[in-house]
Amino acid sequence: MGKGGLEQLQEVELPLEAPKKGELRIRVRASGVGATDIMKRTGHYMYAPKFPFVDGYEVVGDVDAIGESVSGFAAGQRVCALTVYGAWAEYFTRDARDFVAVPEGLDDAEVIALILNYVTAYQMIHRTAAMQPGQTALVTGANGGVGTALLELLRVRGVRAFGMASKKHFDLVKSLGGEPIESRTKPLHAAVHEVLPAGVDVTFDGLGGPLTRECIRATRRGGLVVGYGFMTAHGMVDILRGMTTLLLGARFAGRRGAFYGITALYRKDKGPFKEDLPKLFELLAARQIQPRIAARLPLLAGREGERLLEAGGIAGKVVLLR
Repeated sequence: MGKGGLEQLQEVELPLEAPKKGELRIRVRASGVGATDIMKRTGHYMYAPKFPFVDGYEVVGDVDAIGESVSGFAAGQRVCALTVYGAWAEYFTRDARDFVAVPEGLDDAEVIALILNYVTAYQMIHRTAAMQPGQTALVTGANGGVGTALLELLRVRGVRAFGMASKKHFDLVKSLGGEPIESRTKPLHAAVHEVLPAGVDVTFDGLGGPLTRECIRATRRGGLVVGYGFMTAHGMVDILRGMTTLLLGARFAGRRGAFYGITALYRKDKGPFKEDLPKLFELLAARQIQPRIAARLPLLAGREGERLLEAGGIAGKVVLLR
């Protein structure tokens, strides 16, 4: 209902409205819970709408009603969308141009994982870093939703990947094709240089904060550090400070820095998202990727999903299912 703790997440009943011209209404089958949802609730996300709002960054559902002037969709068709907000509901309405058809035979929870986490990882690997087979990469927060996606997709790309995670998640990192790195007993860059003295070609830093400087040092000279999410940040000031450290710090250290945000790219141009998501559907259908689902909760259990995330130790994606 407003900025604050978990108590702000309340279940309310709203009228079911017909879609307007150019819109689709879907009956929701699944939506996701992620760290960005927590950032919206606590007032730390720049793309959040004004309070009160319905949360939920991604959605899968069946077409329930079709607005005037909409073509290419049929009643009952399974579709999905990157929503940013609004998906924690039984029904969801949005401009038809935001929806992508979902192929038959795919699990709803795994499709949810693709929409935000895997598209984020895919675009950073292919569009931001343009990584090539045989290169090396470092992933921070390797047990998280985007971290696990990065490790899987780097393996598919033929990149040697190192995943920073606590020791209890080492087996997970290995199962995803990564080599675990533990940085609690020594600086991250020191742990990396023990294996690769020159450093990795690309580092994907989803945590930010003081770790960004270590990520820069862990990357070879001329290499690239890609920042995203910055989940340790507390508010926009922290995020801006982290971006400055990333972009200027990397430059002064002889590296390159870039910041990736899926929402900023999607708001500018929906094309890349609509090009990349079907590629991930193909990889999923072929079982070349297998998204880790940390928890499957009831459709309106967003509060419980955020509670699990805030407790820590989650490996994979939290999904809400009808």
